[in-house]
Amino acid sequence: MATVEGTSTARFAPVRAALAAHIESGEELGASIAVDVDGVMEVDVWGGHADEARTVPWQRDTLVGLWSVTKTLSSLAALVLVDRGALDLRRPVAEYWPEFAARGKQDIEVRHVLAHTSGLSGWQQPFTMDDLCDWSTASTRLAGQAPWWKPGSASGYHMQTQGQLVGELVRRVSGRTLTEFVDTEIAGPSEADVQIGAREADWSRIAGLVPPSQALEVPADLDPEAVFTKTLLGSPARDEHVDTPQWRRAELGAVNGHGNARGVARALSVISRHGEVNGLRLLSPDTVDKIFDVQADGVDLFLGVPVRWGVGYALADRRTMPHMPTGKVCFWVGRGGSIVMMDLDRRVTLAYTMNRLGAGLLGSERTHDYIRHVYEALDATD
Repeated sequence: MATVEGTSTARFAPVRAALAAHIESGEELGASIAVDVDGVMEVDVWGGHADEARTVPWQRDTLVGLWSVTKTLSSLAALVLVDRGALDLRRPVAEYWPEFAARGKQDIEVRHVLAHTSGLSGWQQPFTMDDLCDWSTASTRLAGQAPWWKPGSASGYHMQTQGQLVGELVRRVSGRTLTEFVDTEIAGPSEADVQIGAREADWSRIAGLVPPSQALEVPADLDPEAVFTKTLLGSPARDEHVDTPQWRRAELGAVNGHGNARGVARALSVISRHGEVNGLRLLSPDTVDKIFDVQADGVDLFLGVPVRWGVGYALADRRTMPHMPTGKVCFWVGRGGSIVMMDLDRRVTLAYTMNRLGAGLLGSERTHDYIRHVYEALDATD
């Protein structure tokens, strides 16, 4: 059996064993899993390799690209500003970003951006990776764009635009970039090894992402006016861009966060613990409750599956992910299977990060296996 490093309490031994089994089988290349139970890290394990050649062992402080788990950090940044009264979820985005009112967007509210209902799920073509990595260009283009459906009427996953929209709001009201805000107001207080983009001093710690063996096939007969098509084509970041200097230096608050399971769990445990982390209060219980104000509940116009979107996070729903627990749970996933789940009823935060991307739209088979083992352990000891 493959060696798994780190610590885990007795009740979570099956989680550790599951990670070892997936590494042994070759399904995992390298990965980390963390389970925080009301401030106690009961699972903090890692194993495998940081490189595809299997020459560099995954270490305690190995980082990996988070893809869309990054959105959970960006949404938390916005909620911190909501809690401080600097942002109001029901005020128009244009109150904070006046240029955004163009092309009929004057009534789009902050909550619409956080719940993927603003109608801005991608950039209007042509739009390149260079454009995406230039903050001013990417923001200006979104401000001048018309929504693709009636804002607030339905969700359409803002695959790569959400980080720009949230990040521009953070910049306008705080005077700091999203990267700076996450670093000083979230990662610092929670002692979490997470960041948006990646500091050059940390590049040597980053495990290279390995795409799935089967590439995603895009049908040739897509309707060019469909939200799915426009979102896909208007979201230029692809697997080949990851782990490049351009990617690591950019501020892409929807997709290019870096961290590990321990760091992600520490940062997001503030939600599971109703606003407190490390003895500090970052959010009031009332602000945490706002996450669970359902903004959309139906088939997402991009993802094509039912998603219950709260404010900044998806809400547990077995139509979306069959192994989700019931109760007051919010979460989001990254490409390939990474995940962070916040269970407020149990005050539990689960995070999983890996470098071999799995198949599956919302989590891989490995993701679901780890969730199952975690909740079997929790249910057995409740």
